[in-house]
Amino acid sequence: MRRRDFLRQSSASATLLSLSSLSLTSFVPETDSRQITILHTNDVHSHIDAFGPESGRNSNKGGVARRASLIQSLREQNPNTLLLDAGDIFQGTPYFNYYGGELEFKLMSMLKYDLATIGNHDFDNGIEGLYKQLPHANFEFVSANYDFSKTVMNEHVKPYKIFKKNGIKIGVFGLGIELNGLVLKKQYKETVYRDPIEISQDMSRILKEDEQCDLIICLSHLGHYYKKDPNKISDVVLARATKHIDLIIGGHTHTFLKKPIIEKNILGENVLINQVGCYGLYMGKIDFFFDSNKSKKVRGTTILV
Repeated sequence: MRRRDFLRQSSASATLLSLSSLSLTSFVPETDSRQITILHTNDVHSHIDAFGPESGRNSNKGGVARRASLIQSLREQNPNTLLLDAGDIFQGTPYFNYYGGELEFKLMSMLKYDLATIGNHDFDNGIEGLYKQLPHANFEFVSANYDFSKTVMNEHVKPYKIFKKNGIKIGVFGLGIELNGLVLKKQYKETVYRDPIEISQDMSRILKEDEQCDLIICLSHLGHYYKKDPNKISDVVLARATKHIDLIIGGHTHTFLKKPIIEKNILGENVLINQVGCYGLYMGKIDFFFDSNKSKKVRGTTILV
């Protein structure tokens, strides 16, 4: 995609709002406002190449090379950018079957991903297979509700990570889906699943009160929302049951959102939720603008790769 076309598409589909209000507003960033850009992917599933011209609705879309070009362009516009992934990096093409995840991690490292969480398919070569590929990842993994203390992944996955960009403190924590029933026990071994809502309450308190973060992001592989089982833990249920989380970046259900949705948390405050389908066809872009008092407004869009 040419840069001019990308910028036009991105601008046309963006939505801007205040996190303290549901109303949409026209917005020109203040000259002294600080912009933080969050780029994100999910459920790429080892799709390295772009889809070919005979691939139906996905024809000529996706591919790591195109994503790299977009990311480079966006970083040139705003160096205060984070690139995140919400899991299921592995499984879906022969690249994974042959290389076991090595290529995926090497390419993500070349794209300079900052952080990722772990999806259920990232255990498809077993927890030892995931561990084996870690040396190829020049980025870190976060998962607050997977207890890896009795596995080879112990101390290789942190519950959260803090970034500082342009004077803004950003806390990012990860959540994974219940593995029992999705993944064979022999693949995840002694990994223990903890309740995501309880863990999120702890994480948001730590990041907001102890770490004094200005922006709190949850990298989730819980799934967007389950209409047939609305009480099942999901990004929507999580947002409604917690506080202090500004943005939930989702995965697992391959849900395509043209732009982030808004849910109210237990304090009645807005939480943004976004998920961009699967296979690297799209990338999410969320821009936060902080004024001198660190009050924030946000603009979100989904970019076709």
